[in-house]
Amino acid sequence: MKAIASKLDNCDCNVIHEDIVADVRAKMPDDETLMNLADLFKVFSDSTRVRILCALQYSELCVCDIAFLLGMTKSAISHQLRSLRQTRLVKYRKDGKSVYYSLDDEHVGNVFEQGLLHVCE
Repeated sequence: MKAIASKLDNCDCNVIHEDIVADVRAKMPDDETLMNLADLFKVFSDSTRVRILCALQYSELCVCDIAFLLGMTKSAISHQLRSLRQTRLVKYRKDGKSVYYSLDDEHVGNVFEQGLLHVCE
């Protein structure tokens, strides 16, 4: 079965479909944009960050709430939130001594929901 799958993955022709390649090249974002997208998806590779994003889908939460919810230390949560802030996935607001986090915008929720739908199919 593996030999069949491997054969299906390979193209035996040597023809470049230049018109199609040119059309696709014109539509693709520049390399820097694609690198930024790759960095964004790397953030989703950590289960703690994914759990934080999942929680923030439902409500704005302070660091203490997130730590308690996930059974982790505030320090560990703050470290992960820093990564999420750097990629503009979450934003924060201060209220006295408390710092509350929420998803940066609706796009973040949409990306999360689409990923969840994909893995659940």
